[in-house]
Amino acid sequence: MSDGSKADPLAVGESEGAPDAREVTRQRVVEAAADLLAREGREAVTTRAVAAAAGVQPPVIYRLFGDKDGLLEAVAEHGYATFLAAKHVDAHPQDPVEDLRAGWDLAVEFGLANPELYALMYGEPKRGMTSAAFQTGMQILLGRIRRLATGGWLRVDEKLAAALIHATARGAVLTWLSLPEDQRNPALLTAMRESMVTAVTHDKPAVQDTGPAGAARTLRALLPEQTALSSAEQHLLSEWLDRLAADG
Repeated sequence: MSDGSKADPLAVGESEGAPDAREVTRQRVVEAAADLLAREGREAVTTRAVAAAAGVQPPVIYRLFGDKDGLLEAVAEHGYATFLAAKHVDAHPQDPVEDLRAGWDLAVEFGLANPELYALMYGEPKRGMTSAAFQTGMQILLGRIRRLATGGWLRVDEKLAAALIHATARGAVLTWLSLPEDQRNPALLTAMRESMVTAVTHDKPAVQDTGPAGAARTLRALLPEQTALSSAEQHLLSEWLDRLAADG
């Protein structure tokens, strides 16, 4: 006789619909863990508490995620997917520098609105960074940087630009969250953003300058789009342009 409760789809054995049921249960557990994290902090995210919140037995979590660390990894991946859904991508922004500012602001605002989740995502090295959502988000950032490079705005090479943008946004959020509330001055965030912009971009497109460094960076950014050179020639030209850009 049924007691009216729902059967655990992972406890009734394999069936034709089991893969779908497994994914539904997995998502429910991840969302329950993310909710506990947001409301009560990292210490509250125990396998027993998450299982109770998700309406499953604790062994289900181990079958789905391996251990608690695997569950936290999945929660971080869920965070990257949530952040990705909030991003706005403009393939042809009128002002690529303002587009960079807007993207940085969005990243910081997400962190301030989701402090516990952000600390899990970015407070531990490489947490969740193999997820498809993180990789897609990185492609959006690299697209912004490439538009800066092709327009002659980029002051440094593209890899360094990505690292600077990530480091300043992450540092801004984690520093803000570490401060007592009465010491949180919005000027800190503005100053860090503008220092990033100054470090990464020129005041004017460098291709308008007489020096070769800005032009070399612009051509380096556009190089993959041309087809007149062989792969070996592209590689050699890329090395030359990197050296010219470094001289600047």
